[in-house]
Amino acid sequence: MKIGELAEAWQKDALGEQPVQHYTVSLPLEEAAKIEALVELFPRRNREQLITELLAAALDDVISLLPYEEGDTVIARDDMGDPIFEDVGLTPRFLQLVREHRERIKAGKAVGEDT
Repeated sequence: MKIGELAEAWQKDALGEQPVQHYTVSLPLEEAAKIEALVELFPRRNREQLITELLAAALDDVISLLPYEEGDTVIARDDMGDPIFEDVGLTPRFLQLVREHRERIKAGKAVGEDT
C-alpha cells in the first residue's frame, strides 16, 4: 500500500496483517504528536496499527526508489524485442536480504543469530 492510500484504508474497518515482530522506537516530539493526531482522526485504528501501516508504506516507497543499475546479462526481451538487462543495483541485494531475514524471523531466531 502506498502512503497516499493509507487515509482511505484507515477510514474503513479492514485490518492489515497482524505483526509478528515487535520493535521499540523513540519518536521525536513532532512525530509523536503527528501519530497522536492520526489516532484521533482515525479512531478505528489503534496507535500500533497506524505506526505499522505507516512504516510498511514508507518501506514500499523506499524500495521503489532504489536505483536501477543495468548489468551485462540480458534477462528478458520487451514487446519490441529490445533486451532487458538484470538489475545489479541495490534492489536485488535488498530483496535477497529481505528473504533471508523473513526466514530467520519465521524460524524464531533473534537479530544477530546465525541464519
